[in-house]
Amino acid sequence: MAKQQDFTTAMKDIMGAFPVDTKSMEDAFKSQAALSEKLSGVALDAAEKSAEISSKWTKTTLAKLSDMSKVKADPADYAKAMTDFASANAEVAAENMAAFAEVAKKVQTETVELMMSAGRDLQADASSAVKKATDDMTAAAKKATVK
Repeated sequence: MAKQQDFTTAMKDIMGAFPVDTKSMEDAFKSQAALSEKLSGVALDAAEKSAEISSKWTKTTLAKLSDMSKVKADPADYAKAMTDFASANAEVAAENMAAFAEVAKKVQTETVELMMSAGRDLQADASSAVKKATDDMTAAAKKATVK
């Protein structure tokens, strides 16, 4: 009966001949974590500014409602108060929508800049990793053929 060959040692030798650079994986993880941190910062900043805009808008609306709800001497004054409120509310809405649009524009600009920067960094990292892997493989192949 034929003895079954143990491939464990052979596989260890084969895998040992092809070095794996874990540093490039660590660097990629660190780069990804840094990008995530920057993107989170952009999102949190936008959320904070949006909350400020919403809060200001609410306070303005409540102040105008307070003015509108006061007792008037003449019934026509109620219609005027309602018209003034609607007009002021429309103006405030336009201002706040413009402020929200500015926040969105800033988020878009910062995100595109971050992604472009990350793309350049990734391209440089990939290029250096491929060069190092090629050099390591060439050295391993030379070592294997010399034996």
